[in-house]
Amino acid sequence: MYDYQLPDAALTTWLLLSQTRAAMYKVEERQMAKIGLTPEQVQVLKLSGEYPIPLTPAEISRSLFRESQTIAGLISRMERNGLVRRVPKQKGRPFTEVKLTAKGDEARPAAVNSADTVVARLMSCLSAEEHQQLQNLLRKLREHALEELHMELSQPPR
Repeated sequence: MYDYQLPDAALTTWLLLSQTRAAMYKVEERQMAKIGLTPEQVQVLKLSGEYPIPLTPAEISRSLFRESQTIAGLISRMERNGLVRRVPKQKGRPFTEVKLTAKGDEARPAAVNSADTVVARLMSCLSAEEHQQLQNLLRKLREHALEELHMELSQPPR
């Protein structure tokens, strides 16, 4: 692996952030493959068990920062695997809900635990102070990027 130090500090930071994100995702992807899931599927399983309002494809899209067509494909694959089901719009409900099946409900605890273990292991190299510093910097970068996209970050439902 190469550790580049580019003449432009911003480009070096961008490269490090990209490489770090890619490497961490690969670690998570390999761990999730052992249980037959993708990181995105685990995120949907996690949301399904924790979301305070009915879970819709739009809410999944907002929560995971993914395009709606990407989420539609993800939900379709999860349906084929028997993990979730779509509950069509019903009278008095303006949206389609995504609900766990019995198989999804059964897979959820192990999947979430496995993902949480990966995160804890990867993030353990940082002190509490470093976590706070990194969170502050990442929030600042995220806010700036959202401004470029003319988007606002909203609080998740409670």
